[in-house]
Order: sequence, then structure tokens, then C-alpha cells
Amino acid sequence: MRKTLLPTLIIISSILLLVRLFYLQIIDDTLKIKSENNAIKIKFDFPERGYIYDRNGKLLVANQPSYDIMVVPKEVKEIDTLEFCTILQITKEEFIEKIEKAKIYSPRLPSLFLPQLNKMEFAGFQEKIRKYTGFYIQKRSLREYQTKHGANIFGFITQVNDAIIKDNPYYKSGDLIGRQGVEEAYEEILRGVKGVKYILKDKHNREIGSYKEGKFDTIAKQGSDVTLSIDGELQKYGEELMVNKRGGIVAIEPSTGEILALVTAPSYDPALLVGRQRSKNYTKLYNDSIAKPLFDRGLLGEFPPGSPFKILTGLVGLQEGVIDPQTSFTCNHGFSYGRGAFMRCHCPGGVVQLNFGIYKSCNTYFANVYKRTIEKYKRPKDGVDVWSNHLKSFGLGKFMGYDLPPGRKGHIPTSKFYEHFYPNGGWRSTTIISNSIGQGEVSMTPIQLANMMATIANRGYYYTPHIIKTIKGKKIDSKYTTKHITTIDRRHFDPVVNGLFDVYNRGTAFGLGVDGLEICGKTGTAENFAKINGKRVQLEDHSEFVAFAPRIRPKIAIAVIVENGHFGNTWAGPIATLMIEKYLNKKITRTDLEKRMLEGNLNYQYRKLYPSKDSIHKPKLDKTDSIRMKLKSKKELEKDKKKEVEKKKVAENKK
Repeated sequence: MRKTLLPTLIIISSILLLVRLFYLQIIDDTLKIKSENNAIKIKFDFPERGYIYDRNGKLLVANQPSYDIMVVPKEVKEIDTLEFCTILQITKEEFIEKIEKAKIYSPRLPSLFLPQLNKMEFAGFQEKIRKYTGFYIQKRSLREYQTKHGANIFGFITQVNDAIIKDNPYYKSGDLIGRQGVEEAYEEILRGVKGVKYILKDKHNREIGSYKEGKFDTIAKQGSDVTLSIDGELQKYGEELMVNKRGGIVAIEPSTGEILALVTAPSYDPALLVGRQRSKNYTKLYNDSIAKPLFDRGLLGEFPPGSPFKILTGLVGLQEGVIDPQTSFTCNHGFSYGRGAFMRCHCPGGVVQLNFGIYKSCNTYFANVYKRTIEKYKRPKDGVDVWSNHLKSFGLGKFMGYDLPPGRKGHIPTSKFYEHFYPNGGWRSTTIISNSIGQGEVSMTPIQLANMMATIANRGYYYTPHIIKTIKGKKIDSKYTTKHITTIDRRHFDPVVNGLFDVYNRGTAFGLGVDGLEICGKTGTAENFAKINGKRVQLEDHSEFVAFAPRIRPKIAIAVIVENGHFGNTWAGPIATLMIEKYLNKKITRTDLEKRMLEGNLNYQYRKLYPSKDSIHKPKLDKTDSIRMKLKSKKELEKDKKKEVEKKKVAENKK
């Protein structure tokens, strides 16, 4: 038995191998048609990408016809290169470079030679294409934007590179792929499926019909349409309010986690990244290191949260039982700690309880709450970790898992972080007291701030923020419908919400309210440092504001950050109020705020950062800007007047 086992196995293996070879070579033609076979020409039929709509059914992104010139290098015969280059407006050097690149990919397979011809260019080339053997036209579709807003949301379409082709066999040279935004996040859904036709050629390289009567041909399948959670009108309005400013706006529907608006400023017209000028325009946007229009501040900007963070300090203190709504602290316009250290406070002072502490934004109150929270435990490290874990239950200090490609975690420090910087110990609650008011080592992104407010609006839970609402014929990922519950008991939220409501009624946002709307909000002013000529310089503070409305059954939660905007109620607060009124009432009654925000210009602040550098969004000093004049001191105004008088005198003397 043992003697026959080995020969038997060898015979069986040989038979199986021969059968497999016979099947592959004689019966199965799939490998044959996939190979670089001279007798078979492969033609792809590219489907239209799926359309993109806003939450109200408004079409945002459609398609337009485009034409690519394809080349099969081995089939290229002697042609009039000069005439060819003249028609397509390219140089001879570019012609040679493109042919050589195509040869590297494959001498027998089609490669993209020149992409995205418009109708006029296509018409001119089509008339003489018969003279240029080896070249043919491939029809495609490019994006056509029905809006000039939301570029950061949509992303763009670009050609695949060698790395993508290597990793994903679906893509071939010259294929298009979504990059950034929704186009990248939902590429497989939007792109559809390419159709393939196999055409038989004779020995003279002439097409003589379908291979195997079209047995292996497939039909192109159009991409699925998607509906975004974005409100197109709200997005447009937000971008208009942020003209001549830098920062971000994120608005979320608390009951679903759907993103209603995602504004980054400055932005750009999405149509710039369509057509033959796409690469040139992208390079300009990418190289703009001053305004950074490709940098999505709503998702990637990490800022000290400032005073809005006091809301969380209060909630953690309530949950840990170190305070209740009636707990009082005395504020003497600041909080004394350490060896003569003093944290200033701009509230009126006196005996402060939770409600007053929130609506007057008392630093002293929340510093005491934070100190008690950390010192509740024997070791500072234990207190910090308890505090940190509460905050992380709000989705802070980690990637949130939303359905757009870019993201930042922000930072919520733990004991390990401080042990690294204080290896010999010696740190305590007062060492890190700045955390209590959203400064120190704490940082958050605007979308985290908006989600924080959505969580408070829901009294203790949130849904992962997402930009997809529906996909035609498919279900959205279940993670966007899964409820995340915080470690803070529901009963602790109402006292905090009452304080946020009073911010508008008698607090730091007094005067920003809208009749008939119950808005709960919190102003913020975050310190802002930057390196200029290698030195760390403190610049104008960032203006921040977070809010939700209505107070009962909230429909919108929002976070606004205006870089170098100073007080929260100067820029960010009015913008948040206008966005809320626009979404809930579909009209604006606070026309005074609207006029001030639409005409407001902070470019004079940004000129201080890069006074000599150039930018496609180069800030221009607007001397007539009324807001800027209001923010100036009397001395500055007097200086400006003197300068203007001197200029007039010089001009008159020249005359």
C-alpha cells in the first residue's frame, strides 16, 4: 500500500494539472482576452457618475460630456506631428513625453494621451482623426456643478496614478477617481461599473466584429445617486457670511447626527477643478500656503476650545458630585493659585453659582470645579484620567468616524501625557488648571465642538456626524444610526442648558437673540499664538461660539470659529445666530447683524501674519470697513486721520 501511494499521488496530480491546462488554453477564453492580444481590441464604456443632491432634493452635482484622446503606442504610424500638436495646442516635447509614458504602461494597450477635451476641441480633432492611426476618442463624463459653494464637501475628480492602478485592478491608465470629500468617501458607489467590449481585428489591424459574438462584453452601469444631509441654502449662506474671514462653521441636526452645513473659509469654486485647467488650478490652490483654501478648517482645524469647554467642566463636576447647581464660589475677578499665579476673570465677580458661572463665563467658578474634580482622588493622575474618560465619551480626543476623508483627533490629555512632561512628579490640579477653561493642553476641532453641542441638546447622547442621508438602492452604514451615550447622567444636563439659555437672555451673548427663537449658546475667546520669523508671537484671539436651538426638541447645533476675531460675541456669535435663524425660519429678521457680518472684513488682521507673501486669497486692507473702525481704539483712529490729512497735503503740494 505504501509503495503505491506516492506514484498514485503523482499520477492524480499530473492528470489534474493537464485538465486545468486544457481548460485554460482550449475552453476558457477569459485569460486570453485579458492578455495583450494583438487580435483583440478592448474598448471600455465609462458610465456616468451618480448625481449628488442636498437634503431638500436640490441637484448639486451633475455630469457633462468630455472627450479623452487615447493612444495605443504600437499602432502609431508616421504622422504629421507638427499639425497634430497645433490642433491640440501642445508642444512637440509634450507629445514625445506622453508617447513615452504610454509605452511604459503598455505598447499594445490604450493609454490616456490627452484628457478632458471640450466640445470645440473635440470637434477640431475629430475632423482629422483618420490621419492619426493609433489614436482614438474615448467619451467620458466630467462633473458639472450646479452651485459655486461646498467645494470642500464634494471633493474633485482626478486621474488615477500608478500606485492606485497597482493596488486596485479595476482602474486602468487614464481612469478617473474621486479625491477628497464625498467623491472619495463614496467613490465605489458614485463611479458605477465600466462596460467592456472585445473587438476582433484582422491581420491588417482592421476591426472585423465582436469577439465571440459579444459573449464576454458587459454593459456599463451608472453610478448610484446620493442625497447628502447638507442644506444647500444654509451652506451657501454660511460661505457668504465668512467672506473676508478665516475659520469654519459646522452645523448638525442633533436628533440624527446629520451635518447640515460644513463651511471652511476661504474656499473656492468647485468648477475650478474640472477640465484641462484642473491640474493648473489645483497647483495654485495647493501652493497657497497663506490662506490654505484646500485646508478644511471645520474638520482639520485644531483650536483651543476656550470658554465653550466650561460646559463640559461643569457637567463632569456635577457627575462626580463635587458640585451641585447651588454650589457657590467667590470670584474676585480672578483665580489665585500656585506661587502668586493668577487667572484673570472678566465676569462681574461676587458669589457665583453654576447658572451665573455659565452665562457670565466665570473663569474662577470653573477653575474651582476643575480643581475639586481632580482633587477628589488621592492621586492627581487618577483624577485626570477620570476627567479624561468623561470627556472622551463625548467623542473628544479621538477620530469621530464621520464619512469624510480628512480628520483630526484634537487632544484631551491623560495622566500619561503629564507623566511624560513631569517624569519626577510634582504636578497637581493647579499645574494644569488652564484645562478648566479650554486652554492649556486641550484642543478640539469645530466638528467636535458642534457635536458636543448636539450631545448637550440631546441631554447626553449623540449620533456619529455624517454627511450622507440616503443612497439610491442602498442602505447607509449602521454606525450612523447607532446612539452613543455619555458617562454623564441625563439629570445633570437641564441645569447646564438653563445656563446656556441665559447666555442669550442676560449673559455674554445678550443682544444677539431672535424674537420667537429660544437659542442656547456659549461665547468663547481662545488665545492664538503663531510663529513669525521663528518667534512665538501672540496674535488676536480667535472668536468662538457654540449653540443649539430650539431649547426643547432642538433641530440644529452649531459651532463657529473665526480666526483672529477676538471676542466670541463680535463675529462668531452673530454668524451662529444668523445661521440658526436662516435654517429654522428660512428668513432673516436680524438684518442689522446680517449687514455687519456680510460687510465685515478681517483681512487687516491676516496681513499681520504674512505681510510680504503672496496668495491667491491675499488679504487686502479695507480702510472703509465699518467693523474694523469700530474695533479700533481712539488713538488708532486719530493716527489714521492724521495720516490721511498728511497724504492730502502731500498730494496738494505735488499739484
